[in-house]
Parts: sequence; structure tokens; C-alpha cells
Amino acid sequence: MQSFGLIHVEFLAWAALWTVGLSLIAFVGGGLLGFVVALARVSGSVAMRAAAIVYIQVVQGTPLLILLFLIYFGVAVAGFSGVPAILAAGAGLTVYSSGFLAEIWRGCIQSVPKTQWEAAECLALTRWQRMTRVILPQALRMATAPTVGFLVQIVKNTSLASVVGFVELSQAGKLINNSIFEPFTIFVTVALFYFVLCFPLSTWSRSLERKLNVSRR
Repeated sequence: MQSFGLIHVEFLAWAALWTVGLSLIAFVGGGLLGFVVALARVSGSVAMRAAAIVYIQVVQGTPLLILLFLIYFGVAVAGFSGVPAILAAGAGLTVYSSGFLAEIWRGCIQSVPKTQWEAAECLALTRWQRMTRVILPQALRMATAPTVGFLVQIVKNTSLASVVGFVELSQAGKLINNSIFEPFTIFVTVALFYFVLCFPLSTWSRSLERKLNVSRR
């Protein structure tokens, strides 16, 4: 029986690149959707705020695994068979990420001191001008560190994408283990790959928090 070797490490490395790619899809897609939801959450429209609250509550209250199943099998039920696994996994993670990023950014927007809102209003700025020129630049400063921190969670949550047939890092480990049956060695290596991916992001998040003085606000 073949033992764990360089060829398996190379396979895990390629799977790690797919994990990074899926994480970027989820972060960018979730960020764009989450930004829209966050703006709706602080909108002056009661209907938009209510819709955003319902969306966030549904997404945050639904396990990611269930979201992936619903999207993957829901698309098939709608008549679109043969959807690539990366699209289904990317869509599920995008929806999941958007719900949490929207709430993170909503909190940061509403953390901007009320006096800043009032000062912008006194300058006769429109609501859009107040948001883009006064509020969002300050909220961005507060949101940077927790957003980077959440990216770590996205990377780790890609491990669930295997349920829709996507071969990411943890699934690659399972495939290797099914072949050579060395679970301890394999999954220690997988854990090391995750550490290499996540530790720099965690360190960067803490560094940004110190530099931006967010903890002292």
C-alpha cells in the first residue's frame, strides 16, 4: 500500500488553491450583496429595513450546510441540471457571507457618532452624500478589522463545500485517506494547510485593530 508522500502533499496544495479561490468568490460576492443589505438595514424606508432584517435573520438562522443543499438541489428542481459544484458552493457561501457581513457593516455604520450624522445634515447634504462623504469613510475604518477577521471564518467554512461535490482542502484529505488509510498524518497536514491560510489573516486583523484604534473608540 502506498504511504503518504510528496504527491499527496502536492494534491493538497492544489486543493488549498481551490479553497482560496472559493473563499475569494464568497468574500467578494458576499461583500457586494452584504453592502447592499447593510445600506437597506440603515435606510430611511421602513419596508427596506424590514426586508433587510428578515434576510439577515433567515441567513444567520440557517446552517451553511442547509444553505448549500437548498441552492444545489433547488437549482436542479428548477430544471437546471449539471450545475458546476464551484458555482453552487460559491452561491451558498456568498449568501451565507452576505448575511454576516451586512450585520458587521450595519453595526459599524451605526457606530459613527450621531453628531457626525447631524453635522452632515446641517451642511444640507443629501442622504447619499452624507453616506458616501461622511458616514461610510468613518465606518470603513471601524469595519476593516472585523471584516478581515470574518474572512478567516469563510476560509474554514469552505470545508462544507464538499457536500455539493466541490473538492477543497478537507475533501482532498478525505479522498487521500480513502486511498492510503493514514488519517492522522493526512489530517494533521490538512490542519497545517488551514493554519498557513488562516494565521496570517488573523494576525493581520489584530494588527489592523491596533493600528486603527478601533478597540479604543
